[in-house]
Amino acid sequence: MLFRFAAIAIALAVGLRAQKPDNVMVVINRDSAVSRTVGEYYVLKRHVPLANVCRIRTPEDEYIDRAVYDKQIAAPIAAYLKGRNLTESILYIVTTSGVPLRISGSGEGMETEVAAVDSELTLLYEEIHGHLHSLQGLVRNPYFGQTDVFSHPNFPIYLVTRLAGYDFADVKGLVDRALRAKNIGKFVLDLKGADNTPGNGWLRDAARQLPLDRVVLDDTSRVVTDERDVIAYASWGSNDPDRKQRTLGFKWLPGAIMTEYVSTNARTFKMPPAGWTLGNWGDQKTWFAGAPQTLTADYVHEGVTGASGHVWEPFLGNTPRPDFLLPAYYRGHTLAESYYRAIPSLSWQNVVIGDPLCRLGNP
Repeated sequence: MLFRFAAIAIALAVGLRAQKPDNVMVVINRDSAVSRTVGEYYVLKRHVPLANVCRIRTPEDEYIDRAVYDKQIAAPIAAYLKGRNLTESILYIVTTSGVPLRISGSGEGMETEVAAVDSELTLLYEEIHGHLHSLQGLVRNPYFGQTDVFSHPNFPIYLVTRLAGYDFADVKGLVDRALRAKNIGKFVLDLKGADNTPGNGWLRDAARQLPLDRVVLDDTSRVVTDERDVIAYASWGSNDPDRKQRTLGFKWLPGAIMTEYVSTNARTFKMPPAGWTLGNWGDQKTWFAGAPQTLTADYVHEGVTGASGHVWEPFLGNTPRPDFLLPAYYRGHTLAESYYRAIPSLSWQNVVIGDPLCRLGNP
C-alpha cells in the first residue's frame, strides 16, 4: 500500500513538473496593438519559446461570426500547430486582449450556436485529429471532474485561457501576480442565503474540502465585502438579489482566483462608464453591453490573478463548479487545470482568464 501511494505521489510530481512554458502557445492578433503588447509581455515574463507564438490576422471586434472564426482564428492556429509539430506538446493555448471573444450564431437556449472563442478552441485538438463536433449546443468536457494531471493524448483537448482586462495595465497585473502566487490566504464562499439550491450545495461542498481555518463561508443574506488576504472567491455575483455594488472592496493576494454563477459576466472587456453600477433586467437603461450583471473584468481590475466568466447564458449546470475548482487549485494544480476540471462543457459560453501555468504550490 505504501508503495502504491509513493508511486502516485511520484507520478503526480512528474506530471506537475511537465507543465512548463514549452507547453504553452500564445495567440497574438497582428491587427491589434494591445494583443501584440500583451502577448509579447507574457512571452517575455514566462519565457515561452518564440516558436510557440502564433500570430493571426482578424478583426479586433469582440463578437464575430462563425466564418471569421473558422478562417481567421481556428484554421491558422491549427495550421501553425501542425506545421511546427506542436499538436501534442502544446497543452495550453493563451489568447490575448484584441483576439475576438464571442462567436455569434443561431438557435436558443441549450441549442444555440453562440459560443466563446476560447471554449471553441479547446476542441481544436480533436479537429486536427479529424473529429468534428456539432456547432449546435455543447460538448462534454472530458477533463471535467478528473483528478489526473492534464496531458495528451489522455485528454484530447487544449486548455484555453485568456489574458484580458480593461487595458494593458490590468493584464500586466495578471501576469505579474501569477509569478508571485503563494498558497496562503482565505477562501471566501458567499452563498445566496441558506437554501439548498445546487449552487449553494456546491459552495458548501467546496468549503468541506478546504482547511477550516482558511475558509469564510457565509450563508446569510448579507453580501461579503471588504475582506483582506483573499486567495479565492466564489459566489452568485449579481444573481444574489442583495448584491448592489459592482466591486467588493477585497484585498486580493497574488494568485487569487474567482468564479460566480453569472450568465454574462464575460460579455465584454470594455470599460463601463465610471458611474455605471449593477442594474436589472427589466430596465435596459441600467444595462451595460447588453446586460445588467457583474463583469469579470472588474475583478481583474480590482486585483485577481485568475477569473472565469460567460459570454452568454451557460445555465447553472455549466458554470464552473467551485467544489472542483477551489480544492484543485488549493492542492497545487495549475490555474488552467483547476478551472477546466470544474467546467462541465466545451464549445459553450465559458471563458477562463489568467496565466494557465499559475500555481499556488503545495499546501
